[in-house]
Amino acid sequence: MSIAQQLLLRALVARFWNKPYSTRMTRWGTELHDRFLLPSLIRMDFADVLTELSEAGYAFDMAWFEPHFEFRFPMIGQVKANSIELTLRGALEPWHVMGEEGSAGGTVRYVDSSLERVEVHVTGLNDNRYVITVNGRALPLQSTGRVGEHVAGVRYKAWNPPSALHPSIGVHAPLTFDIVDTWMERSLGGCQYHVAHPGGLNYETLPVNSYEAESRRLTRFLRMGHTPGKMQVQPAAPSREFPFTLDLR
Repeated sequence: MSIAQQLLLRALVARFWNKPYSTRMTRWGTELHDRFLLPSLIRMDFADVLTELSEAGYAFDMAWFEPHFEFRFPMIGQVKANSIELTLRGALEPWHVMGEEGSAGGTVRYVDSSLERVEVHVTGLNDNRYVITVNGRALPLQSTGRVGEHVAGVRYKAWNPPSALHPSIGVHAPLTFDIVDTWMERSLGGCQYHVAHPGGLNYETLPVNSYEAESRRLTRFLRMGHTPGKMQVQPAAPSREFPFTLDLR
């Protein structure tokens, strides 16, 4: 993985040395904390970079960087219902540095690590009939440019540390995802994602190897637990500043 990163940096330096970047810079604004935190959109942007390098004479294969994406954006789980496939992956989430506080050892500044973000990637979706909900709220799904393919991010509070920006807001876990048929007003299926052990247990030891660590992560995703009964879902209301993200707070 390190060799592939070093090779990429050397190719970028060589490419800009031969042909400096002269195009007008783009001001992304809030999109840096919205679309460019989701793995699917990061992957599309990174593919454009590799294409540009290949056209400049530096041939790169996307397969070389698959381990990087799988490591940084791990697969949480998949569920399928009526040809609609829903995939959950870990996404990026910047953590804020809190103000100075007094402690027994002096002055400290904690980091608000209570927030996490997951990406919801949906294929085969007819958005005129079906919606994806998380904890009963409709996701502001955005098209990726391919037919039936949509993506959105879910920002939620994973735990409640002593120092956080919103101490009065409770934990949103577990996250319950539903594939809702708005015509029939019912959920076709769904899944649940737990931040910690679904049984409420606390591991007392570290995993002995990567296989045990992966098994612990897989047990936090359940292909069951969707919402039963009638569901009348309110339409999604995307934020004007963060249209790709549903903030459960």
